[in-house]
Amino acid sequence: MATLKTLRPLLRSSTQLLQPCIQRRTFLPNPFASSSDSQSPPQILTASRTLPYPSAPVYSIIADVPSYHTFLPYCQRSDITKWSAPDSTYNRRWPSEGVLTSGFGNITESFASRVYCVPGKIVESVGGATATSLSRDEIAHHLAEAEPRGNSAGSNGLLTHLRSKWTIEELAKDQTRVSLAVEFAFSSPLYAALSGGVAPKVADFMIKAFETRVQELLERDPDMAGASLADLDGSRLKR
Repeated sequence: MATLKTLRPLLRSSTQLLQPCIQRRTFLPNPFASSSDSQSPPQILTASRTLPYPSAPVYSIIADVPSYHTFLPYCQRSDITKWSAPDSTYNRRWPSEGVLTSGFGNITESFASRVYCVPGKIVESVGGATATSLSRDEIAHHLAEAEPRGNSAGSNGLLTHLRSKWTIEELAKDQTRVSLAVEFAFSSPLYAALSGGVAPKVADFMIKAFETRVQELLERDPDMAGASLADLDGSRLKR
């Protein structure tokens, strides 16, 4: 979720040098905002790691959105506002909607996303009008109640498209392949140009943070390594 949280502070640092006024949330129209027919196409960034741990705890840690603020840089809060119905395999509820709050210097901003978890396999978050790439059968536990509401991609319309997708693949008993794909499109070609130097680093930046998180948790609590998803509760064992 919230790949914007990693990208925005880096982008802000570039825009401050070139155009400080775009930080200000004024009532005047943004002179750099583009019309809908000139929006930049989505960029797709990817990164992957092979971790020496079982897939179940790796997946559970990645899906533990409420803990993001404890280890993801610039993330100050990570609040889940809606949980899914219990899934049919593990009878476990998963994050379904949430709000991340990031801070960098004197800039703080919140961002709402819908989250979809395919237990043990995929964690996907989408913002704004972006649709999930998953089938209804895969995310039936998320759709058991009311359909999720759409949210704007950012409070100042910075993004028109945002999707992050984690894929977890068990290669062996103690070997897991973790892949991350981040898709995003800026509302203005100016923002896209300014992000050129930092955007390619976002996916790798995020996957490194999760790699460190997995290593710390599983070395501190080895019992987690042998647990199934039914026995796990986010980044810890059920008590």
